[in-house]
Amino acid sequence: MTRPPVAERRQAGRSAPATLVVALAAVGVATILSLGVGSNMISPVDVVHGLLGQGTEATDVVRGVRLPRTALSILVGAALGMAGAVMQSVTRNPLADPGILGVNAGASAAVVSAISFFGLTQPGEYVWFALIGAGFASVAVYLLGSGRRSAATPVRMALGGTAVSAALGSYVTGVMLIDPEAYYHFRYWEVGSLTGRDLSIVGDVVWFLIGGLALGLLLARSLNALALGEDTGRALGANIGRIRLLSVVTVMLLCGAATAAAGPIGFVGLAVPHLARMLVGVDHRWSLPLSMVLGVLLLESADIVGRLVLWPSETGAGIVTAVVGAPFLILLVRRRKVGRL
Repeated sequence: MTRPPVAERRQAGRSAPATLVVALAAVGVATILSLGVGSNMISPVDVVHGLLGQGTEATDVVRGVRLPRTALSILVGAALGMAGAVMQSVTRNPLADPGILGVNAGASAAVVSAISFFGLTQPGEYVWFALIGAGFASVAVYLLGSGRRSAATPVRMALGGTAVSAALGSYVTGVMLIDPEAYYHFRYWEVGSLTGRDLSIVGDVVWFLIGGLALGLLLARSLNALALGEDTGRALGANIGRIRLLSVVTVMLLCGAATAAAGPIGFVGLAVPHLARMLVGVDHRWSLPLSMVLGVLLLESADIVGRLVLWPSETGAGIVTAVVGAPFLILLVRRRKVGRL
């Protein structure tokens, strides 16, 4: 692996704290906008009064609708940003997406089953199905990626994830063809949206997300050792198999909970880690926290744009991130240095 020049690494190290502070400030602005922007525009002053419950007309809108939505966008954005950075690092694949572990496919299969077989129609009713489905899919991919006497490898996990996603995707399609009613409800979850979620859904997934984020941050030094190559990492005392296993657990927790709560939202986990590395370099002690913050900023911004682009109607955040992410992916593939992590 080609390492950046010493001067470049030192410059990145010096600028990383300032970059993180600026990103956090931008998230603060986006959060205020997220609480105030929508079909019913609310000023920042009324947003504050609404949060404090001071009897304004905005109280019900801010606390009942937009606060849960904004809280979920913060948690889901941080989770997808972190999961993408961990996934790209452990697989050494700059185009890796958290869905490579079959998380989205597992959650989708569980959700369509819950709708078709158990008659559940609300996100709060099938969030646990999505979590369980994502977990089972991740475990299956990890087992497929492991040899009889060897730990899981990035190539095997990628192939296993492709196989599991294809199989589960076929199952989802089959169920929707047989049960049109399931398709009707499933399509609103599949598009990836923060609309209609309340604090109960946030409560269902928050501890999974917090646990995954904490585990990801604790893996930063280990991922730095892994980035030097397996042989060098082992020489430095890194347990490669354990790092990969914990990375899979991290991605499973983060993507499983995020997908269960908001549906599959693409391109956040793909784009954000590249932006973080461009800004602070390849040191995971800085790129992982910045990926979390940029993930929040991207998802909150996408949700705000989705409220305005067809005002007073709304567009799902997942659609906005796809529109923004597709050109980014094309530019990324055309870059000559796309393979450097």
